[in-house]
Amino acid sequence: MKNLALNNQWVLVTGASSGLGQEMARQLAHIHKANLIIAARRADKLNELKAELEKAAGIQVKVIVADLSIPEEADRVIAESIAGNNLYAAILNAGVTYFGRHTELAWDNFETILKTNVVGVVRMTNNLVKYFEQPGKNGAVMLVSSMAGFFPVPYQAAYSATKAFITAFGNALHNELTNPNFSVTVFAPGGIATEMTDNSKFNELKGWLMPVSEAAKEAIHALITRKYNYVPGLLNRVGNVFMNFLPAKFIGGKMSKVYLKSLNKSAQQE
Repeated sequence: MKNLALNNQWVLVTGASSGLGQEMARQLAHIHKANLIIAARRADKLNELKAELEKAAGIQVKVIVADLSIPEEADRVIAESIAGNNLYAAILNAGVTYFGRHTELAWDNFETILKTNVVGVVRMTNNLVKYFEQPGKNGAVMLVSSMAGFFPVPYQAAYSATKAFITAFGNALHNELTNPNFSVTVFAPGGIATEMTDNSKFNELKGWLMPVSEAAKEAIHALITRKYNYVPGLLNRVGNVFMNFLPAKFIGGKMSKVYLKSLNKSAQQE
């Protein structure tokens, strides 16, 4: 299967108002000269990014304001993205997390995590697969998961569980495809230095976080080269292999101590 050629092609990026999604949009525009469809809840952030990229990178940008925790909104994003029959690739990046004791997570907040990270992603993926699974159609979809989906993370139990679902879903779907010119990639980074991790709860963990520019670069590489399951960062990849030889309970216990230490230190500072 040939690598993607993104120049002057339309690429959808969800969760593009901040963090990894925003940085991927910038690199897709400046480095790869892709035209962009950017989707998120915050209209002001999206319109700022549109103005910036159209001026600085000379590409076209379409904005779709949507709450992807609402199934109908997720459907609308894809319907608008494929309306011109020229969508070439999609990066489903939008996601939310919670860092703290799971018993302190309000049910409404849990449902928002579940609807954004799982239901919305599956709804969009279903519609994208129908679009791309046609003879002669070339393209790709990338689902942004997390290493937290490989090894359950204490104090991020709900987030970790949703990413485990997305990893399994994307990997299984990859092997169901019939169009030889269409691929589904799962991108599974470790921690990334973004708006999501920019709070005191993550202070003790920030030394482990990958710079967002590096994560975005590797994500786009995974998309273009149509990887099956891609973990960015050499240390992350080595660690991922090494941890497969350790008991899951042992890994969970070690991670629990590290994350609890960060949470407790954050509580002391408040």
